[in-house]
Amino acid sequence: MKKIVLLSLVTSLALAACGPSPTPTTAPTEEPAVEQPTDTPPPSPTPAEAPTPTEAPAATEPPAPAPTMQVLFVIAPQNFRDEEYTEPHAVLEAAGYTVVVASSSLEMATGMLGVEVQPDLLLLDVQVGDYDAVVLIGGMGAATYWDNPEAHRIAQEAVAAGKVVAAICIAPVILARAGVLEGKQTTVFHGNCGELEAGGAICDSDVPVQRDGLIITGNGPAAATAFGEAILDALMGQP
Repeated sequence: MKKIVLLSLVTSLALAACGPSPTPTTAPTEEPAVEQPTDTPPPSPTPAEAPTPTEAPAATEPPAPAPTMQVLFVIAPQNFRDEEYTEPHAVLEAAGYTVVVASSSLEMATGMLGVEVQPDLLLLDVQVGDYDAVVLIGGMGAATYWDNPEAHRIAQEAVAAGKVVAAICIAPVILARAGVLEGKQTTVFHGNCGELEAGGAICDSDVPVQRDGLIITGNGPAAATAFGEAILDALMGQP
């Protein structure tokens, strides 16, 4: 009996010695907190947080150029019609406009009734942008400009730039041949409506002054003052 008890005890001690030893548990050590440097940039915003780009301002039209307060008169070197020069000149000058005179010659120009005018510049030197209006003076001498390339250029550039363009007596033929009267209501010295109609204009020579938008025509010296007043109204933006 003693042998059995002793054998059991030995067996128990052997099993206890062969079993796995318990793993000791240790408390986890806390890692020291790492301070963030103060100059670290903030994180980039996520796409959802990114600011919405502002819309570009709508484009605006450029302001209209300031008036030059200058009007160009185109006269023939000889035989322009005196009243058609002096009366519109007086109307515009009284309103504060400066009249600049262009011709095909810088020699003293002489009117049909003897008025003398010293031109300021040649037609080929005219810069249309320097003026608020272009006025073609009539008289027998104006026929010299009917097919003049520089007179045509001045008329075409003035119309294209939205300037006031005026002609009186037989000078509206210059505008017709320059191709700027298409569909316009016009007048001209008696006997010349066919010239204007050939250029696409609607013509009535019995009307002293016709204004169609910024195009103004007069039929002769008797209409000279009313012609000047119509030019001034157009310059002032009046209907």
